[in-house]
Amino acid sequence: MLQIKTAAELIEADVEFQAKRRAARQTPVLQAIYRLFLDREGAASITEIAASLPGARRSSLEEELVRLDEDDLIQVMDGRVEIAYPFSVRPTAFTVRLDEAAERYVCCAIDALGMAPMLGKRVEVTAECHHCGQLLQFPVTPDGPGPEADGVMAWVGRRCEGERRAASGL
Repeated sequence: MLQIKTAAELIEADVEFQAKRRAARQTPVLQAIYRLFLDREGAASITEIAASLPGARRSSLEEELVRLDEDDLIQVMDGRVEIAYPFSVRPTAFTVRLDEAAERYVCCAIDALGMAPMLGKRVEVTAECHHCGQLLQFPVTPDGPGPEADGVMAWVGRRCEGERRAASGL
């Protein structure tokens, strides 16, 4: 059956959804995972996460990781966190240079554009145009992309029922 909602109902549902995601991002477990992803390349093992949270019980940590995975904030595979939005350990079409030595894959265009505000510092975004394949490189500050990004557009697809992610590209 087709479900018809008003604009106010759609906005209210999205506001509630985003508020829940924002609150989950502030938990000690997800903050520890973010620190691990920022500090070095590669997946974060449950053992590493536990070590970064003194006093954490492994069973509670595993329950929290399952909840974060179900809420689509992380992806756990074989006892390791391989995705913690915005970060991905697997190569993607979007790379963010954090400084001269650190480069990280991010999940999508929106994640790439959001890294500078998230970190409170300038980053360099490298992506491939989803339409023509041209290499795109431009800086992004906490205030937004630099003039080098003039003409670059982000596209975002809607999350469909049963899918975990929306699609985006530059």
